[in-house]
Amino acid sequence: MTHLAFLPFLVPFLAAALLLLVPGEARKAQRAASLGATLLGLVLSVALVAAVSDGSILVYRLGDWAAPFGIVFVADRLSAMMVLLLFALAVPALLAAMRGIDGRGLHFHALFQFQLAGIAGAFLTGDLFNLFVCFEILLIASYALLLHAGGLERTRAGLTYVALNLVGSALFLVGLGLLYGTMGTLNLADLAFRLPTVAASDVPLVRVALVLVALVFLLKAAVFPMAFWLPHAYAAATVPVAALFAIMTKVGVVALLRLAVVALPDSAAGAGLLSPWLQVLALGTILLGTVAALAARRLAVTAASLVLVSSGTLLFAVADAREAATAALLYYLPHTTLATAGLFVLAGIIAAERGDLADRLVRGAAMARALPIGLAFALLALAVSGMPPLSGFLGKLMLMQGAGSGGWQPAWWAALLVSGLVAALVLARTASVLFWEPREAAPPRGRLPVPPAALLLLVLASPALTVAAPAVAGYAGAAAGQLHARVPYMVAVVGAGPDIPREVRP
Repeated sequence: MTHLAFLPFLVPFLAAALLLLVPGEARKAQRAASLGATLLGLVLSVALVAAVSDGSILVYRLGDWAAPFGIVFVADRLSAMMVLLLFALAVPALLAAMRGIDGRGLHFHALFQFQLAGIAGAFLTGDLFNLFVCFEILLIASYALLLHAGGLERTRAGLTYVALNLVGSALFLVGLGLLYGTMGTLNLADLAFRLPTVAASDVPLVRVALVLVALVFLLKAAVFPMAFWLPHAYAAATVPVAALFAIMTKVGVVALLRLAVVALPDSAAGAGLLSPWLQVLALGTILLGTVAALAARRLAVTAASLVLVSSGTLLFAVADAREAATAALLYYLPHTTLATAGLFVLAGIIAAERGDLADRLVRGAAMARALPIGLAFALLALAVSGMPPLSGFLGKLMLMQGAGSGGWQPAWWAALLVSGLVAALVLARTASVLFWEPREAAPPRGRLPVPPAALLLLVLASPALTVAAPAVAGYAGAAAGQLHARVPYMVAVVGAGPDIPREVRP
């Protein structure tokens, strides 16, 4: 049973290695192998959620080396939910690539599987150094995927993206080195035991290390002011890559959430490390995303700007640090990930339907398939903007009730309401330009560049989360309760505070 905590990482990693051996001309074989591995990952993630739904914590020790000496993969309700969300997103994203986009460059399917392995590993790992390794796997794959199909715009976006993440990786290594030198461990559960007992003389150095690590997570989450790269990069990527990238910022959010809830409480080194400045940065990120959406002149840029809004929303809930806020975060997170991914896929379909005008927000000929595309747009717009009765409205309502207490409440409520209103207005303006004010109808342009099933799965995600709201919200509440309990996680990984001799810096 404990192997379930490792298999969602191992399956795509092995699939990627094997796909590198498949000749590039064997496109059908590559697609079949990649889709088979992704569907197997989805089945394993469902089994993982079922295995931990009773509160169990699965710990897989590589080489049977006990923590904190060995590498551990840990599956609790939170990590299982995130792995399920990853593969649920990966299936439509991969389907979106299988009508020719995957053939515009080398090794698309191998890189796609490496990306899945890196993200799954980041959600499941139990130590910070292995998290760094998983970050590098997913980042190296994302560098190549962002540049897939070539072009000047993707090259420019890729250079900025690579440069920023290389700086982030360097800061991460420095932070990990300082943390290991003072604490003698990088295992998250072990750190949670040891941080409250750190010597007073080491507290400043440990705080510097933790700040560096937190900054790296915030860079991944695209927090203001480290967020200006995201709209350009995501809008430049091909459709399936942009859809998969919708979960990338959530890797940083979840990593920061785990660090804040599991390791930082009850320690002098962690006191006041995130609050109140994270609330300010989160509200700044919401404001930046809202302004960027207003200024957007392409649907893909609008979708990328709304990713920023969702990232700021989630980070504010992380900064709140209460169980109710975490429960609301964990309901809203899958909704916003799938809805914004759907907008990226729809933007690609609209771009293909409109020819030279692509997804730019300018008037043009009516799309030949305007009715089904318009219905899909309407559902996604309702979901993304948080209009009732879909899951976006329920998620924001939970966030308003669970986060932003005290003096933060007015600013928090205003940010949620204004960003939702602006998103609704922006998407209404977009619908007016694309669907309500066209000129003469254009002839059909052949089959859609993305299989309808890929878009349909993402469009129906929000209605499904709405219908299943009691079950999903119940699971999110249970996951938040398990995360905030802390001690069961710590004991499952390293035992009841083992007294382990260790070397630290001289």
